Amino acid sequence: MLRRAWNVLVISGLLTLPLAAAATDDAALLARAREIHKRIIAFDSHTDINLDYEGAAIDGKSQLDLPKVTRGGLKGAAIAIFAQQGPRTPEGFAKAKADAEKKYELIKAIAAQNPDKAALAYSPEDVRRIAAQGKFAVVMSILNAYPLEKDIKQIDFWYDRGVRILGFVHAGHNDWADSSRPNAGLGNKLNEHNGLSELGVAGVKRMNELGIVIDVSQLSSPAFKQELSLTKAPVAATHSGVKGIVDNTRNLSDEELEMLKKNGGVIQMVAFSNYVRPIPKEITEQQKALQAEFGVEGEGPAALNPARRKEYTDRNAAILAKVPRGTVAQFVDTIDYAVKKIGADHVGIASDFNHGGGVVGWDNEGEAVNVTVELLRRGYSEKDIGKLWGGDFLRVWAKAQSLATDKKAGKTSY
Repeated sequence: MLRRAWNVLVISGLLTLPLAAAATDDAALLARAREIHKRIIAFDSHTDINLDYEGAAIDGKSQLDLPKVTRGGLKGAAIAIFAQQGPRTPEGFAKAKADAEKKYELIKAIAAQNPDKAALAYSPEDVRRIAAQGKFAVVMSILNAYPLEKDIKQIDFWYDRGVRILGFVHAGHNDWADSSRPNAGLGNKLNEHNGLSELGVAGVKRMNELGIVIDVSQLSSPAFKQELSLTKAPVAATHSGVKGIVDNTRNLSDEELEMLKKNGGVIQMVAFSNYVRPIPKEITEQQKALQAEFGVEGEGPAALNPARRKEYTDRNAAILAKVPRGTVAQFVDTIDYAVKKIGADHVGIASDFNHGGGVVGWDNEGEAVNVTVELLRRGYSEKDIGKLWGGDFLRVWAKAQSLATDKKAGKTSY
């Protein structure tokens, strides 16, 4: 009896040893990651801000605020002046402009209301200077040129207000370019411009002249390829995934990754569940069955009447809701994939927080250091971690500014 009890104790002890060792390893990795974050500029290249934002000083429901970035060791972020794609009508444009203006004021207020903790940045040099002061660098971007209507001068207008990153589209085509996700509710077909419109072509030229970073996320594949053929400066996919992990129209193919590398640009891998973890076969089969039932294979549900389209969308969402959320390990899988394809000099990190972004382990900026823990676990060096966490993006931005031909692009403080 005593021998059996002793054997049980010995076996139990052996079982707990690996767990204890793992916990010790995790603690060591976390401590090392926190030290690395003190030395690097961890920069999130795409986040959003909600219209009901409580304020940056409040550790509230937002995935991005100053208490959280402090906990996560984040030194800066690009925050999007985003307006949802809507109908190209006077009423639609007016609402989009009002939403963009509100977000602009909310982003400015992060620095204005917390001058000891945050400041606006208009160049990579500003980001480094602000980070060196122990403050959070706030960079303004625009995602979706819909509020700009058809006015090329709006690019200058927003540049003068501090915007340094601009992406033409979101979910739906607009007057500038085609989206990787046509908006069925707005009657979008697969393509409208077969890439960029004439306005979009002019927009690429103007952004190059000003030194604005061209954001190629969300574009249709023809639009992506056209932008890379036109631009004179490196570009950034500020929040994208890879089709090699999840074959989704929103993600970039291996061919597009190679084009990005040749351009000297960067793909900022996005921590968005649907783009980082493969969807199980049984779920895709359910989606295909639903598409067949509604007759929407190919171009999607654009041709359905509103009631049928809503039923399809709701049922498709219910199917996807069965899929577990992605994890920080799966997110780093996408980083690994891109690094192996095009090298650590062309890969970065983004969250898409407050617009659907977040995975288990990195669900707000307070957990940003967990990404670094996972990178360390896989053997990434501090040098490469620094590149991934902002170094590559700042390089692309600096190059875009150095190639700018308009004298206004030299203006870096307001």
